[in-house]
Amino acid sequence: MPQGSSQAGRPVPDGSVPRRPGPPPDAPPPRPHRVAVIVDASTNPFEVGVATELFGLPRPELGLDRPLYELTLCGPTPEVRMNHGFFTLAGVPGLDAVDDADTLIVPGRPDNVVPRGADVWEAIRRTHARGARVMSFCTGTFALAEAGLLDGRRATTHWRWADSFRALHPRVLLEPDVLFVDEGDVLTAAGSAAALDLGLYVVRRDHGAEIANAVSRRLVFAAHRDGGQRQFVERPLPDVPDESLGPLLAWARERLGDPLTVADLAARASVSPATLHRRFRAQLGTTPLAWLTGERVALACRLIERGEERLDVVARHSGLGTAANLRERLRRETGLSPSAYRRRFGGAAGEALMA
Repeated sequence: MPQGSSQAGRPVPDGSVPRRPGPPPDAPPPRPHRVAVIVDASTNPFEVGVATELFGLPRPELGLDRPLYELTLCGPTPEVRMNHGFFTLAGVPGLDAVDDADTLIVPGRPDNVVPRGADVWEAIRRTHARGARVMSFCTGTFALAEAGLLDGRRATTHWRWADSFRALHPRVLLEPDVLFVDEGDVLTAAGSAAALDLGLYVVRRDHGAEIANAVSRRLVFAAHRDGGQRQFVERPLPDVPDESLGPLLAWARERLGDPLTVADLAARASVSPATLHRRFRAQLGTTPLAWLTGERVALACRLIERGEERLDVVARHSGLGTAANLRERLRRETGLSPSAYRRRFGGAAGEALMA
């Protein structure tokens, strides 16, 4: 945090961030955001695990006085045989559990060309109709399309099933080569690993970059991959160990406020810019410039959450240069202006992580 931070224009001598006043002592604590996950026959266990890990576990490391989310599984039958019969879930609540959910998640299953039951469609429709957020993981997109939520809208699903999806749902604007798609009230993830990307994106949207970074650290997973990145890459692992981008990324993250360029990154890696570009595409599915810009925006978000109100300071320390560029990049990334982002994410959650 830069020295001389201020709150409401007042300098703070020791550079610390003043705490904002909390709610009145007698005010009831806000309830956690409720997440329901539909499980039916042959649901993929991994994606249920992703939802549980992201939205169902307590997070004492955040130092908060309440959980961020409350998760429940629900399904059309009280016993659900999971994909390939690996195990059976018992005591699953009925689909009426979706009626209390703020977010509904529909994981994928391998037999997605076989339509889900009408009771599942109805549960998805009524959840969406009352304004709750609906998400799908992997081929769960098929269920959202069957329920009629995706006609005329953008969506994605696993690349292996793209042709089948188009044949069954030609009115959906399928984007088969991205990690996830955010249509506001309906979000779709491409595959099982992309479910983690979408889930962390949602945590970030709900609670800010600090909370999302803390969750990603616990997962030992990348804090942020843009949804527009490619689903799969030509070389998931480098051919030789010293081609790994890990050391270069760590070096760059410590210098985001410096005037780093792609040429600087290439020089640090002792390769040409063209070779660096190929490695970023192969290992991360993005370009060096897009990665650098995304990291700088994420740092700017953290600075705003920590209480820095001077946009020129945020822009300078994050490497975004000017307040005008910061406004443009933040709005493009989050859909919010800096002031709106501060109002939404600059409260007690970010302060708790700094305590």
